[in-house]
Amino acid sequence: MTKSLEEVHESVSTENKKKGFRKILAFLGPAYLVSVGYMDPGNWATDIAGGSQFGYTLVWVLLMSNLMALLLQSLSARLGIVTQRDLAQASRETYSKYINYILYFLAEIAIAACDLAEVLGMAIGINLLFGIPLLEAVLITVLDTFLLLFLINKGIRKMEAFIIALVAIIGFSFIFEMIFAEPEMGKVLQGLIPSIPNSAALYIAIGIIGATVMPHNLYLHSSLVQTRKFDRTPAGIKQALKYNFIDSTIALNLAFFVNAAILILAAATFHKNGMYEVAEIQDAHKFLEPLLGTKWAPALFAIALIAAGQSSTVTGTLAGQIVMEGYLHFRIQPWVRRIITRLIAIIPAVIVILIYGESVTGKLLILSQVILSLQLGFAIIPLIHFVSDKSKMKGFHISRTTQVVSWIIAAIIVSLNAKLVYDEITSWLANSNHPMILWFTVVPLAFGFLGLLLYIIFNPFIAKAKNKNINHSPHNLKLKFSPRESQSIKNIAVSVDFSHADEAALNKAFELGGIDTEYTLIHIVETVGALMYGVHVHDHETTIDEKLLLKYKDMLSDKGFKIKTELGFGKPNKVIPKIINEGNFDILVMGTHGHTGLKDILFGTTVDKLRHKISIPLLIVK
Repeated sequence: MTKSLEEVHESVSTENKKKGFRKILAFLGPAYLVSVGYMDPGNWATDIAGGSQFGYTLVWVLLMSNLMALLLQSLSARLGIVTQRDLAQASRETYSKYINYILYFLAEIAIAACDLAEVLGMAIGINLLFGIPLLEAVLITVLDTFLLLFLINKGIRKMEAFIIALVAIIGFSFIFEMIFAEPEMGKVLQGLIPSIPNSAALYIAIGIIGATVMPHNLYLHSSLVQTRKFDRTPAGIKQALKYNFIDSTIALNLAFFVNAAILILAAATFHKNGMYEVAEIQDAHKFLEPLLGTKWAPALFAIALIAAGQSSTVTGTLAGQIVMEGYLHFRIQPWVRRIITRLIAIIPAVIVILIYGESVTGKLLILSQVILSLQLGFAIIPLIHFVSDKSKMKGFHISRTTQVVSWIIAAIIVSLNAKLVYDEITSWLANSNHPMILWFTVVPLAFGFLGLLLYIIFNPFIAKAKNKNINHSPHNLKLKFSPRESQSIKNIAVSVDFSHADEAALNKAFELGGIDTEYTLIHIVETVGALMYGVHVHDHETTIDEKLLLKYKDMLSDKGFKIKTELGFGKPNKVIPKIINEGNFDILVMGTHGHTGLKDILFGTTVDKLRHKISIPLLIVK
């Protein structure tokens, strides 16, 4: 498996640092790159709308969203630290090729949509601060791609320092905004008590929560934590988990401060003065100077917006590289990848602004959030499955309590995003001049996404239940044979898959052969990794299969039989014939699972594909 972000993988050593603050400092950094996704321009509109309409009432929603984000990001970091796989790589090893293609496609769309929001936000900031037309400002944003390339060549620590500097600019800008706005701190603290004044407030709250967790941040965090080189012992992994949780807590609380500051600023200026309809970023900028009486307020607002857009585009482009390499195992030059990502975001922005003008930027931002909402469940749910898996996490799986809390958070976020998507689609249908086009395009797509989401939710549970019925222990096999004298068949191949079908196959093979016959047990590893890397795969399932095959050999050898083993990798109907035809076997014995009719049509059978390719008799035992 290729290392995640190979050019900076384990490039920051933590092993030679002393204990205490210096040790913690060596781990700090990845979460700051992630945190900028929580204060990106896509969040600004919902924060401004919430503050202007409902004052300080919805501060508690930001706090709850931040706690949700902290848990999910800590799960993402745990996956990367323990398994040394990012979320895309873990998905690729777990799901089928076609499911992975769909998940990759969705992740790319989400990253492009997110990048669109960052590009627009940064362009609006440039437009507001320097008066440069929005279209030209959008084109200027392509230059930061080269800045990213320069930074990553200087090392991940330089990039982290750059992002932390941008976060500091955003933070200091809003500290001064708070000083100018003079918010009522009593009401701010009161806003931490949960309350929803009306249905409009509920809608804004949904928007805030829905825009909180960015799918690309989960891919990003699971990769960035692998830039630290540390002792891979259980104690070292435990320490890395602890320090990365500290990193996440500090960074995401900074993001909470920024979001809360935007909402409080809107409450202390617009809501206080009866301006309840301010929701556009440009409108907020325009009204700050007359309301606060200082030209610094709108300037700092624009500077913070540029810093938020710049930092978010850097991390979004990195996420694009992680997703492409993780899902497709396809690597291109990093600068080419980053320019492609940026152009995917800039081209639609330029086209829309050229056709409809600058007034539609707010609608584009909302559309980008809806696209992100569609993808969110496809990142959160696999992540929870992976970090709950005892075998995958090597003893560092999350507790049952954490699992329950994670699933509740996933249910809340996915439900709220589903409502947002439903509301948008019904709005499009109601306002469209050609609703039938939407009924035959958008609506079936939405149902397709729903079907895929249900598959990803329930498939691991179904697979786990099936595995309970599979006979994973050779000691449980009900073998009825008794050793007999030598037969004419001297070399028998037996295909085994560690299920109950093995019992019938082995019993029949020993009945045909005898004590002097040589038996070769053949098992084929069919994981995605095996299909891609063949004998070079080193995933968890291969390790288990090797151990089980050796257990079969030891148990049957103890009973006096001559046993060899053969482990193959890939599709059984291709690998088994190769093993058989290259060997010196008299007959191949296989057990079946009794599939008939529909199941054979849907899944096909190894037997049908196999029997025409081997040069010896094939005995099927039911």
